Amino acid sequence: MKQYDISIIKGDGIGPEIVDEAIKVLDAVSYECNFTLNYKEYLMGGIAYDVTGNPLPQETITGVLNSDACLFGAIGGAKWDQLPRELRPESGLLRFRTEMGVFANLRPAVIYDELVNASTLKAEVIEGVDLMVVRELIGGIYFGEPRANDGQKAYNTMVYTKDEIVRIAKVAFDLAMKRDKRVCSVDKANVLEVSQLWRDTVEEIAVDYPEVELSHMYVDNAAMQLVRNPKQFDVILTGNIFGDILSDTASMVVGSIGLLPSASTGEKTAIYEPIHGSAPDIAGQGIANPIATMESAAMMLRYSLGEDKAADLIEKSIKKALKDGYRTKDLAAYDAKHVVTTAEMGEIVANYIHKL
Repeated sequence: MKQYDISIIKGDGIGPEIVDEAIKVLDAVSYECNFTLNYKEYLMGGIAYDVTGNPLPQETITGVLNSDACLFGAIGGAKWDQLPRELRPESGLLRFRTEMGVFANLRPAVIYDELVNASTLKAEVIEGVDLMVVRELIGGIYFGEPRANDGQKAYNTMVYTKDEIVRIAKVAFDLAMKRDKRVCSVDKANVLEVSQLWRDTVEEIAVDYPEVELSHMYVDNAAMQLVRNPKQFDVILTGNIFGDILSDTASMVVGSIGLLPSASTGEKTAIYEPIHGSAPDIAGQGIANPIATMESAAMMLRYSLGEDKAADLIEKSIKKALKDGYRTKDLAAYDAKHVVTTAEMGEIVANYIHKL
């Protein structure tokens, strides 16, 4: 029987609730598919600061690097907003991504047929949407130096090297080869020198993928086109800040940020997490939607562990639960037959795994 070591970071807010349900689903699918997952939990974020005085303890860095993959919930909350920037949960997360070397953030946006009405867009606009945002994760303006804020003037620096662009572009083109063979590279090359380097480099990489159709789009137009006609996209390739914004836009196209998973991959390890935040305002109420975290667990099985059958089974079970009318509170208005709690949704999906 195959065994895998999985590091678990539950984090803050609703993080523990949604990760617990993903683990419930992983336990069910590992039983059905005859492999073992060995979990070890680590701290990061606000809870890590409260316990250790550090939002990213060294133990977490070492433990995750020594595991086969990491399943992560969410971090942050107003409780820690008054801390010095370097001690805030978000700073720990940025440092975590750098330490893990996870330069490629994969954010799929797929419409569930059962939730077409959950989108604010017309059904004919979103039916059949299946796109992937490939976001560069450890470069760009979030990490560029110099940066400063003296109370009168503040500045940040957007920096990308050619090598950073090459490696993220290759990820996007490789994914496109397994999909519909189309890449749309999003930048702001009309006003930013860094974007011109981005565009030139992506065109160079495209030569090695003659089967893939490459197009370019400015980020402001891309945001508009995602809402106007999202079905035109297959793989969207873009930098850190643009990808942050566009992937959240894509989440609303498909109806709820509680539905979208993500994978952050690199040369050392991979981290799987929902794209939503810690939502401390609803923590502990049992109303958080765990589907994005379950889908992130499925991505972990597929991309890091090679357990495609198990990943398929989780995805089919989620679709079955939705088809049968089970909804958490955020989706209660959309053809719900049963409004269930966070824990109940986990149990329902896990039970379908045993039945399908």
